[in-house]
Amino acid sequence: MEPILRQTIRQLAREGRFSQEKACFQHGSTSVYAHSVRVAACSLRLSRMLRIRTDQRALVRGALLHDYFLYDWHKADPSHRLHGFYHPGTALRNARQDFALTPREENIIHRHMFPLTPMPPATREAWIVCLADKYCAAAETVEPVKKSRLFRTFAACCRIG
Repeated sequence: MEPILRQTIRQLAREGRFSQEKACFQHGSTSVYAHSVRVAACSLRLSRMLRIRTDQRALVRGALLHDYFLYDWHKADPSHRLHGFYHPGTALRNARQDFALTPREENIIHRHMFPLTPMPPATREAWIVCLADKYCAAAETVEPVKKSRLFRTFAACCRIG
């Protein structure tokens, strides 16, 4: 794990409720915590691979806090309805309560669900996290399917996977 990522995780856990994300699940059996760490790591790799100059501190903090909603949205609760549309606002409110955020970090958190939410990201960092989030979410959703017996049988028949 990259030093900036490791240091930022420690800081967020020390100053806020970041560790609570370990108890909340995102995609399949992936915790919100693990998903957020993956998105941050992927965002760093993507920015370097594409040679996009970024504020790495904001990129990592925004990525780690993009899903800082702090509840398990899979539990039956009327407040979790339309989670995909509303959780960026909830994550931003929670992050503002626990941390001093820069405008760039706020933009990352608030706009990471574009195009599901109508406002597009306004910074390079927010676009990178938005793309990394989609990639990681897709991978986390498909991984359990790839491990299933039905998929393995299908893949063997079609020689895929």
